[in-house]
Amino acid sequence: METAATIYPVDEIWDWLRDVPDPEIPVLSIVDLGIIRDVKWAGETLIVTVTPTYSGCPATTFISQMIDAAIRARGIHDLEIKTQISPPWTTAWISEQGREKLKAFGVAPPVEGAACIGAMKAQGPVACPHCGSTNTEEVSRFGSTPCKASWRCKDCLEPFDYFKSI
Repeated sequence: METAATIYPVDEIWDWLRDVPDPEIPVLSIVDLGIIRDVKWAGETLIVTVTPTYSGCPATTFISQMIDAAIRARGIHDLEIKTQISPPWTTAWISEQGREKLKAFGVAPPVEGAACIGAMKAQGPVACPHCGSTNTEEVSRFGSTPCKASWRCKDCLEPFDYFKSI
């Protein structure tokens, strides 16, 4: 005789997902990054909706596998991971806690209100995550991952990544 699946509270499942790191920026969880759009039950099936940071993100499949593993490890086996590309992800979806984690990790978070113009160049002062100075300059629009650019602080002379705003 088959037993009914345990229906865990959605808030608890969100907490589990807060433990799943972004594979490219592991200081952030996928919840901090803002790519988890929805978690809900449809009968005994758990549906997790994910919006990738961009349609060509190389980590999308791996993120889905990590979500699958995290959920199944808790005993949920009837799982659907949906990809939702509209509306597109934006850096405005990064949580405030995620922005603080980026700074503590030495990555400048996206400048508030900046738009994706050209090659995602910052449209305002970028504060150094090391000393807080805005006397900074872009060194290269291409950083360690496609979503970051290389910057340098002219005051403390430290290099740092800037998480591009889109």
